[in-house]
Amino acid sequence: MKPIVALSTCWCSHRHQDGYAMLREMADLGFAWVELSHGIRITLVPGVLKAVEEGVVKVASCHNFCPLPTGVAHAAPNLYVPSARDPRERDQWLRHSRRTIDFARQVGAAKVVLHLGAVEFSWFSPVRKVEAFLESRPGADLGGDEAYRRALARAMDKLRGRMPPYWEKTLAGLRELLPYAAEKGVRLGFENREKFEELPLDDAHPALLRTLGAPEACGYWHDTGHAHIKQNMALLDHRAHLEANAARAIGFHLHDVSAEGRDHQAIGSGRIDFEMVSGFWRPEHTLVIELSPRLTPDEVLASKRRVDDLVAARFGR
Repeated sequence: MKPIVALSTCWCSHRHQDGYAMLREMADLGFAWVELSHGIRITLVPGVLKAVEEGVVKVASCHNFCPLPTGVAHAAPNLYVPSARDPRERDQWLRHSRRTIDFARQVGAAKVVLHLGAVEFSWFSPVRKVEAFLESRPGADLGGDEAYRRALARAMDKLRGRMPPYWEKTLAGLRELLPYAAEKGVRLGFENREKFEELPLDDAHPALLRTLGAPEACGYWHDTGHAHIKQNMALLDHRAHLEANAARAIGFHLHDVSAEGRDHQAIGSGRIDFEMVSGFWRPEHTLVIELSPRLTPDEVLASKRRVDDLVAARFGR
C-alpha cells in the first residue's frame, strides 16, 4: 500500500466553465486522483459528478467550502469561520461545512480539509509589526534578528491574551461538526496555517486533537508551504512540527516556497526539504500537490515526478 498522490483543482478551476473538462485536463496529465479545492463554483458541479461517475478521476479529498456557496465565484476558504464573533457567521460555517461533508460523501472522498478561523483585532493589531519586518526582508530567516524576536514575542503575548474566546467558539463548532462527519464516514483534516493570527496556533494542534478525540473522524493536515513560511517567521521548526503531529496526520498539501517567500511553487524548485517531509508519509496518507494557477503544465508534471520518486523511494515502485 502507498499514499494516494492527487492534484488540487486550485491549479485550474478558475480557467474552466465545465467541471468535466477540468477533471479531464487533470487526468490527461496522469493524475488518477484529485482534491476538489475551495474554488469549485456551483456551476462546475454537474460536470464534476459526471466525470466521477464515468471514472475519469477519483476524488481523494475536498477542501472546505466545496462547492462554494451559491453566488460566490472565487476561492473562499475563509468566507465563514468557526471563530467568528457573529453567531450568524458561525451558523453559516457549520451549514456549509456540513454541505462540504455531504458533497465529499457524494463524490467518494474520504477526507475534508478545514481552516479553523483566526483571532480578530479591531485596532492596534500586533500582527502589523511582525508583517513589517517580513515585508522589509522577504524570504529571510529572521530567527537571529534580536529586534524581530522581541517584536514577535510581544505580538505572541498579545495574540495569546486575546485568543480564548475565539478558540472556544472554534472548539464548540468542531464539537458540533464532528458527529456529522463521523456519521457520514468522512475524516476532517485541520490544516496548519500560514498567517500569524490564524488558528490553531502552531503548538496547539496536538492538544486540539487530544481534546476532540475521535481519531476516526478527524486528524492533522500538514501544509508544507505554510510550515516553511512559519519557520522563516521563527514560529516553528518544520521537522519538529511534523514530529509533534505525525501520530494524527492524515494528509499533506505539497508545494514549495521560493527564496523570496512565495508559496504554491513547483515541488523541488524552492527551499523546502521534501526528502525530510517524505520521511513522515505513511501508506494511508493523502498527498495533494497544491500549486499556483500561474504554473505551467510542465511544472505540474515536474512536481508529480518529484513526489512519485519520493513515494517510490519510501514505499517501492
